[in-house]
Amino acid sequence: MIIRCDIAVIGGGIVGLAVALELVSRHGNLQVAVLEKESEVALHQSSHNSGVIHSGLYYKPGSLKARLCVEGASAITQFCKDHGIPHSICGKVIVATEESELPALEELLRRGNANGVPGLRELTPEQIRELEPHASGIRGIHVPGTGITDYRMVAEKYAELIRAAGGQLLMKAEVQKIARSSGEVVLETPRATVHARYAINCAGLFSDRVAKLAGAELGLRIIPFRGEYYELNPSKQNLVRALIYPVPDPRFPFLGVHFTRSIHGGTEAGPNAVLSCKREGYSRLSFSLRDMATTLAFMGFWKMARKYWRSGFDEAYRSWSKTAFTRALRRLLPELSEDDIHPGGTGVRAQALDASGRLLDDFYFVHQDRMLHVCNVPSPAATASLVIGREIVAAVEKTGTLTQSGAASSP
Repeated sequence: MIIRCDIAVIGGGIVGLAVALELVSRHGNLQVAVLEKESEVALHQSSHNSGVIHSGLYYKPGSLKARLCVEGASAITQFCKDHGIPHSICGKVIVATEESELPALEELLRRGNANGVPGLRELTPEQIRELEPHASGIRGIHVPGTGITDYRMVAEKYAELIRAAGGQLLMKAEVQKIARSSGEVVLETPRATVHARYAINCAGLFSDRVAKLAGAELGLRIIPFRGEYYELNPSKQNLVRALIYPVPDPRFPFLGVHFTRSIHGGTEAGPNAVLSCKREGYSRLSFSLRDMATTLAFMGFWKMARKYWRSGFDEAYRSWSKTAFTRALRRLLPELSEDDIHPGGTGVRAQALDASGRLLDDFYFVHQDRMLHVCNVPSPAATASLVIGREIVAAVEKTGTLTQSGAASSP
């Protein structure tokens, strides 16, 4: 089957769907097709996360993450209200547990204020306990605008709206070959051959491989990091009112193990961040020879490993040791014991790593002839998905592609 469209979006996760939704909303005359390799949308990063609506506190002022997250938190909250998606603006507390963390805590407050995050305030130990009676800390920050939702439901609503506006969603349509012909991008999939005037690569964990199929030189590699969660036993749910976070290590784009109330009930504790041996590997024993070979063949990985091997070892040890995981959690919640938690879900984060061994912290897009590659959109991508969609569509509009004559779709 041959399908002709104006814009093809590769990847049916929450970011790809948000891009497609923005396209059909702003350019109703265009024919938009989303190509997803799975049988359903949002089966991976979009639904394997803690559901937090981030505020924009953590990110470097002036970065894309900072701007898009602050705008995105408001947009996603309004979207949930408009479409009846469960959500709660419950706030969170970031807690410093030792003196050495205070400079980083102060930097978080500075960043939050610079980014325009509303309502931030410093907390004394007594004020921490007023908000979270079982938490322990010497100083903290209250972030009242942080919330929780269900991003799988959000993504499914995006898909519903895309279809209602005339967009196509092609399932089981993994892109296996990319070519260019007569001013078009030709995408070969098991489902159909798709001819598009422009393609947007939102393939998440496989975005670097899709870019390679298109002949793009990114200078980076997607490295999968698995995050593992425990859950508090029902009898211990009272230990956490909303969200309790540590002060993150500024060397890494991860937030540290924390406590998060779920919108559907229950409380998650985690995640850690361990190298995954498979890009969609959700268990410790998941393994892909191709994925591991791709990681190990990249010199940037070895540069990172040499620099941060001790942190990596600690994360791996905590993955296998419930005692070590509990010890990390007890820094925030001293009353917690190993018997109070049981294994929960897992997720895999697509983290871009460059050739120097640097973990890319900001969102990162690469333009190519008739293509745009969304190369690094980790957390807070779900929070910011609607405004990321706007940002990407605005970037495509600047190419002039969307003002050219359209293409008809045919079977």
